Amino acid sequence: MTDTRTFPTYVDALANPQAVVRVANGRFTILTPRLLRLEYSPDNQFEDRPSQAFWYRRQPSPEFESVQENGRLTIQTAFLRLAYTPNPAGFTADTLSITLKSSGQTWQYGQTDPLNLLGTARTLDDIDGALGLEQGLLSRAGWAVYDDTNRLVFNQEGWLEQRHAPDGYRDLYFFGYGHDFAAVLPEFTRIAGPAPLIPRWALGNWWSRYWAYSADELLGVMDEFTAHDVPLSVCIVDMDWHITKTGNAASGWTGYTWNRDLFSDPPAFIAALHQRGLKTALNLHPADGIYPHEAQYESMALWMGQDPEKKSPVTFNIANPHFTQGYFHLLHHPKEADGVDFWWMDWQQGVMSDLPGLDPLWWLNHLHFYDLGRDGTKRPFVFSRWGGLGNHRYPIGFSGDTHITWDSLAFQPYFTATAANVNYGWWSHDIGGHMGGIEEPELFARWVQFGLLSPVLRLHSTNNRYHERRPWGHDAETARITA
Repeated sequence: MTDTRTFPTYVDALANPQAVVRVANGRFTILTPRLLRLEYSPDNQFEDRPSQAFWYRRQPSPEFESVQENGRLTIQTAFLRLAYTPNPAGFTADTLSITLKSSGQTWQYGQTDPLNLLGTARTLDDIDGALGLEQGLLSRAGWAVYDDTNRLVFNQEGWLEQRHAPDGYRDLYFFGYGHDFAAVLPEFTRIAGPAPLIPRWALGNWWSRYWAYSADELLGVMDEFTAHDVPLSVCIVDMDWHITKTGNAASGWTGYTWNRDLFSDPPAFIAALHQRGLKTALNLHPADGIYPHEAQYESMALWMGQDPEKKSPVTFNIANPHFTQGYFHLLHHPKEADGVDFWWMDWQQGVMSDLPGLDPLWWLNHLHFYDLGRDGTKRPFVFSRWGGLGNHRYPIGFSGDTHITWDSLAFQPYFTATAANVNYGWWSHDIGGHMGGIEEPELFARWVQFGLLSPVLRLHSTNNRYHERRPWGHDAETARITA
């Protein structure tokens, strides 16, 4: 049994047959009058299972006309005119085109779009200023194309697997909206699912710092917020909550065992946060697996069929359903029973896994989101980096470790806005910047002002005594403005 069998996922991926047009080696699905799915398959085998991004292809059939004449297929909706000439070469610029009726603009297969308004990016780690962004779903050209060909699909058990598509198979989604930009995202969410509502308390001020706090020290910081009448709703505990000096080959970044030198009574510490009206999360870097120093090592080794006496690490393998079940039941659920409210999925997993094509970050986001809401008592989310299209269903975004510079601050409002072009809205930036640069009172104040108007305000910095994110740690005027 995989954990996903108990997740409350609902999909309806088989398109309305009345909205499907088939022609030799081609299948075209009219999802809406302005959103088309374009498939080519050399062996006429097509994919009906939900992909990572698109779950709800079954929509009311829009009005359209389909004509096959002189070896050419023409499909017309109220907004688009598609022309396709079947050919052994499949989709090419000569065989497939779509015209926007409102403007006369014609897209040809393979055409690039320099006018795309862009989307977002995996992370701002170590960025000083701007970085390149992925393509979004909105464009000044009036159209955008998303290539879903290589994305994985869900099987009946809710687990991802490869498509097993033939060489040459193509699966594209064409968004043809002209300049009616406001219509794009609502129709995308009809097919891909909406961005969920996050808990109301998550919209308050968050405290986070990469620092080896003891329980008493961190509770003391929380009490300082109260003493200075600065609102606070969330206290994040960064990676030093767990053992980092492992005494073995483990790097110390991954950890599941409380550091008892700093937190002698973890449930009491979490209860003290809750008594102060605060929610809390623990930082996760799961890539290194589970080593013998972990309190959960023996149970996890036995779960995976390993001999604990051999002290061999349990390899992190989120593509393995059995590992994943132990990962949640043995490593995370006990922490939640002690009071942990949600998880900060920090990122060291790379983009490769045992399942070809599976980005472990995207899958971790999906699994953690649904696992947190498994019993229906919590409005779930996972605090994590962007994993790709479809990740809007798994808020809240952690943008990464930026440099403390004016250029980084200048880029973040733009970065936040463009992410909306892939329906990713719930961003949390390192307000004040993460590392490097030069601390300036005005830079901090301006960053807090932006944070107040961005989706989730989270004060944060790296492990450096010269970085100050407490408003009262600056001069009186900076403290007044930021508070």
